[in-house]
Amino acid sequence: MSTFISEPGTKLGGRYRLEDRVAGASGWVAWKAIDEILARAVTVVTFADGFPRVEEVLTAARAASRLTDARLAQVFDVEDTWDNAYIVMEWAAGDTLDDLIAAGPVEPVAGARIIAEAADAMSAAHAAGIAHLCLTPDSLRWTSGGGVKVTGIGTDAALSGTTAEDPELADTRGLGRLLYAVLTGLWPGPDYPALPTAPFTDGHPRRPRQVRAGVPAGLDDVTCRAMQLTGHDDDSALTTPGQLARALLAELPPEEIPPAAVPQEGRRTAARHGEERDFWSETAPPGRPPAREQEWRDSRPQRGRRSAAKTMAIVLLVLIVVAGVAVAVTKLLDKSGTPAPAAVHSGTSSPSASSVTVLKPVSAHGFDDLKSGTGLILDMGQTVRLSSLTVQFGSSAGADVQIKMGSSPTRSAQNETSMATVASANDVGGSYDFKATSSATGRYLVIWFTKLPPAASGSGFAAQILSIIVRGTATSG
Repeated sequence: MSTFISEPGTKLGGRYRLEDRVAGASGWVAWKAIDEILARAVTVVTFADGFPRVEEVLTAARAASRLTDARLAQVFDVEDTWDNAYIVMEWAAGDTLDDLIAAGPVEPVAGARIIAEAADAMSAAHAAGIAHLCLTPDSLRWTSGGGVKVTGIGTDAALSGTTAEDPELADTRGLGRLLYAVLTGLWPGPDYPALPTAPFTDGHPRRPRQVRAGVPAGLDDVTCRAMQLTGHDDDSALTTPGQLARALLAELPPEEIPPAAVPQEGRRTAARHGEERDFWSETAPPGRPPAREQEWRDSRPQRGRRSAAKTMAIVLLVLIVVAGVAVAVTKLLDKSGTPAPAAVHSGTSSPSASSVTVLKPVSAHGFDDLKSGTGLILDMGQTVRLSSLTVQFGSSAGADVQIKMGSSPTRSAQNETSMATVASANDVGGSYDFKATSSATGRYLVIWFTKLPPAASGSGFAAQILSIIVRGTATSG
């Protein structure tokens, strides 16, 4: 197969315009490119003539394209024509783990949460028979949407020709090294020059607690078990990413953000019924001051009223951390502990019984890259029945919104259509109180936009979510 590297400005497949070279090695180059049809950044890998592992890379990319976990960078396209082979992957914007470590010491618990999320995502990949095998601090990103993204799943190993007799064990050790790096700021070996090398004793890196003060004993122990350092028998070793994720979560305290810990520059206030409430940004990496706001951008052909055959720029601004949702909610409760008065607009059904309480989501992520719309998915941490959902949108009316509930966080059109629509409204803006019209239950709640209002700038379309309050009841299923 004849292949090529190309140059900036080259357009592949009539849609992918190469812009900047971002990585490369002998025989291949990774580019930041623009998908001109969907108007979004993507990563494109091209190959030099004679690169010996083209077929292996294309095969690995096709296998990785079946992964649907949003924490794994997606493979969008694989082209294997005779003279023009390339692969197209999700552009994972945000800070790498390398960036976070270089910016200063990462708080141990916050850093461990990042690795726990990555380990859980890798466990899902291994369940599908796909390994990474080349994990480095550059493989993990804290994205602009406020979550973990693992890049290079499957493809990095094929590009480098890396194999392992036990892929799960190899990735668990790789994750252990990332955990060591985030806890200490050092790399436990000489093979990653971007970070200082950890000190060694008897051929092994010293334990995290021996090189950095303040590392919790439990996290130190989990790191050593994942890396299989001396002092642990085989029975205590962690040998799969899933085991590592569970071991880390067992050592981590519940996520809470007390008001006093939120820097003033990370707060926004809004008047409601004569009182002031706080909003917190969702976009700050764990252990860092939150940013003032964050944009999730996307463009795609939109279906539905007044949007057929159009390509719209979608901007979803999310200005509240999930853990901070509960903090913001307390500002909206009266002295008796009942919810504040209804929002400016309301749905059609009556409120639920007095057993309804404010529910605290445990995480939130973008639910997009689908042709029928875009949205935000909330993980409620348990199966719930929704009573109402109060959403503070931006001031511009015109959004068509559906509230959906389901049992899976998979980012796919099939999952989106399988979810139950429990509330909906058209042409909304400002504060809106969605009343559930269905008794459907689920762990995952999606705020789904099928139409967006025109942007205030007059260019494209934009929707804003400034705050969210979930009310309902926990169920057993």
